[in-house]
Amino acid sequence: MPDLVVRSAGFSPVKGMRHLALPSIELDEVGPVGDRVWCMVDVAAQRVLRTVQHPTLVGVVAQVEGGELSMTLPSGESVAAAAHPSGETITCDYWGREVDLALTDGPHAGLVSDFLGKAVRLAAAPRGGVVFASPITIVGAASLAAIDAEAARFRATLVVETDDPWVEDTWLGTSFGIGDAEVRIGGPVPRCAVIDHHPETGVKDRRLLKELARTRPTNKAGEPMFGVYAEVVTPGVVRAGA
Repeated sequence: MPDLVVRSAGFSPVKGMRHLALPSIELDEVGPVGDRVWCMVDVAAQRVLRTVQHPTLVGVVAQVEGGELSMTLPSGESVAAAAHPSGETITCDYWGREVDLALTDGPHAGLVSDFLGKAVRLAAAPRGGVVFASPITIVGAASLAAIDAEAARFRATLVVETDDPWVEDTWLGTSFGIGDAEVRIGGPVPRCAVIDHHPETGVKDRRLLKELARTRPTNKAGEPMFGVYAEVVTPGVVRAGA
């Protein structure tokens, strides 16, 4: 079984907020532990907030430390508190499927509501509940270099060392060792307009989606493919640079 060398690893504990570069991540049978544990919800519309519709969310840095969830706005204003369940539950639409979420109490909702200019709540999500498809996405470093793009723009779980652009297209069904873990590669990842937005500010600063659509395979919706999905075969710890 071949091994992959990880250049960077990361995720966000709150769906849609800043993609964090992490020194290591733990993979269990479901996926990255701590990834998209929470999400912001428009309760009135019964919808999970999507980054493509609210790109300024990427300006909010969410981190977990000592049992507290902190959120920091671009202005520097921040809150840090435990996200305790309020006892309320809500069933929301997430890309056409229903997901049951547990609303929380705490200062997070107020901070983000003021930032977005609309009323939202912080909700705890079941593992994989607000994940579009497979829990892990992998992008090759050579593919990023070929389009001169930052890794964080694609919010990949893992960026791995590669010599040739698009080589990951050939990995379907292949198992790789990554750190202490083993993963099996699935299908390609279709991309949306999120990649046109700066990964720290959310400002639209490129027309990358159209660039990729001209040169990369697309699905029936016209979404270009970039990177691949993966599932965990053997749990373990993955370290950046190893």
